[in-house]
Amino acid sequence: MKIHAFIFLAVAACTSCTRTTVTQSSPVNGTWRMFAAKKIIGKDTTVTFPVEGQEMIKILNNTHFAFFKHDLQHGKDSTKAVYDTGSGTYTLSGETYTEHLAYCNYREWEDKDFTFNLQVKKDTLIQKGIEKIDRLGINQEIIEMYVRVP
Repeated sequence: MKIHAFIFLAVAACTSCTRTTVTQSSPVNGTWRMFAAKKIIGKDTTVTFPVEGQEMIKILNNTHFAFFKHDLQHGKDSTKAVYDTGSGTYTLSGETYTEHLAYCNYREWEDKDFTFNLQVKKDTLIQKGIEKIDRLGINQEIIEMYVRVP
């Protein structure tokens, strides 16, 4: 009886190891630091990053994303205090990247889907696409560039 239990546990352990190694990691997985961004509304282009005294990162795994932007003074200068965050799930098919924003400190952006073109070139991730929320009057193209954090 003990041998059957041992064999069962050994087979279960080997099977779970096999499943883990079969799962392929996406080239977008990891932590990315934003180094440039702009938004385009109609014919107007605005550089939105870099902003002196701020940093932003994006973290991706096989199914979820999260982004965090904050001021480097940790909120101590109330005139420059910034903290933006959001997360949710995503799908990636070729270069088509679709985020479902489930959580966001701008609550009216929650539960929205945004589709972008996503490219990875060496240690750089480039995200381009349209952010559109009709009821908020938002219709803008964004281009964000990130470098992989080692």
